[in-house]
Amino acid sequence: MSKGKPRVLATRHFPPDVEARLAANFDAQLNPEDRLYDGPALARAADGFDAIMCAAGDALNAATIATLPASVRMIATFSVGYEHVDVAAAAKRNIVVSNTPDVLTDATADITLLCLLGAARRAHEGASMLRAHKWVGWTPTQLMGTHVTGKRLGILGMGRIGQATADRARAFRMQIHYSNRSRLAPDLEKGAVFHANADDMLPHCDFLSINAPMTPATAKWVNAERIAKLPKGAIVVNTARGGVVDDEALIAALRSGHLASAGLDVFDGEPRIHQGYYDLENAFLLPHMGSATVETRNAMGFKALDNLEAFLLRGQSPPDLVKAS
Repeated sequence: MSKGKPRVLATRHFPPDVEARLAANFDAQLNPEDRLYDGPALARAADGFDAIMCAAGDALNAATIATLPASVRMIATFSVGYEHVDVAAAAKRNIVVSNTPDVLTDATADITLLCLLGAARRAHEGASMLRAHKWVGWTPTQLMGTHVTGKRLGILGMGRIGQATADRARAFRMQIHYSNRSRLAPDLEKGAVFHANADDMLPHCDFLSINAPMTPATAKWVNAERIAKLPKGAIVVNTARGGVVDDEALIAALRSGHLASAGLDVFDGEPRIHQGYYDLENAFLLPHMGSATVETRNAMGFKALDNLEAFLLRGQSPPDLVKAS
């Protein structure tokens, strides 16, 4: 480590190529054991560091940020979402915050279609049957799922990932409905039906894909009242943030049969997810794999480093500055 380089605390074990660049350009403290810091431990560990490179789930709430040492000038999160960082609290401490947008769009949209297809075609049940040595051969009524081609897909949140999901769904000739804070331009809308009120979209959803960020307005948005507005036999997919779904309501609808199935890559309180999901054969579950490709995770890390290098090495504003609302 060269004397005089800005010091960066890595809260997690990042991909090898990312850590190599981090260590080359900064006096970096890595976390090869990937041990998790709680808020007080993180504040203690950051003593003497100029910046923190964190990830989703790190406890950078207002209480933690209030106790960070005065040396910390920047928080760079290895994620698009930044609900785990209290940006307003950071701004009060004059701590700059950055994120990593634009680089995980395709990987997350791919996982969205995997969840949609896995839920619709009962992939979990089929794989479990095989692995348990219970498959006795093809039968005319075995594992009949939901047809995807030509069905209606409603998308909550038509940002980059929502649009990429819609593009993939069009290959299945799905009819796209969407709700967003603002209507897209016609060249981006590509014939999709816009619903200014998301509740009005729900009766038109054979499939509902959650691609909206976690905000106070979207917290527990998929609740019992809204699930009831979906057609019987609909399928819910969530690859955004677990907190957008009311787990109790979704599990009840899956058990009652009002929903045929669900495909979930994210969960409220993960990794300690609602125990009710484990016993549901009609829940296709993945462990937050949306961005989990080598190419995407490297791109996320390099973008986080672009932000750190701009601010700490060149005295510039980070390209992906997150502003307090």
